[in-house]
Amino acid sequence: MIYVDADACPVKSDIGLISKEFMIHVRYIASYDHIRKSVEESGEWIFVDPGKDSADLYILNKIRQGDILITQDIGLASLALAKGVYALSARGTEYEEESIQTALDFRYLAAKERERGNYGKGPKPFTIQDRQNFQKSLRRLLSKIEGV
Repeated sequence: MIYVDADACPVKSDIGLISKEFMIHVRYIASYDHIRKSVEESGEWIFVDPGKDSADLYILNKIRQGDILITQDIGLASLALAKGVYALSARGTEYEEESIQTALDFRYLAAKERERGNYGKGPKPFTIQDRQNFQKSLRRLLSKIEGV
């Protein structure tokens, strides 16, 4: 099963198309705050209470070893990896146990800088290349799982 942290996910339509190719069920998790934007994608939609961690908590309570998580939240990805889940970013980066701590450390340092009033440029705009990278990574991951 694929779980999608759907509130701010730019690749929902890609996930829907690729999941049909591989005949795998998708669960999109979003808060009620995002209900109007979200319902056009195929798959199972679950809406949770508004709140910054509601979708994350739902996902962590339901996701199981061998499932796939698509999220841009490094913290959520790190917790899911500990459960034996495959985790992928919307830009196509596969989160892995070996590198997740470094990503968490950078996230922590960036938060500390923001507390001091130092704001960086923010994330780069999402590009067509990012979308293509995601599609390639999801197909590769699903093929790998299918072959296991």
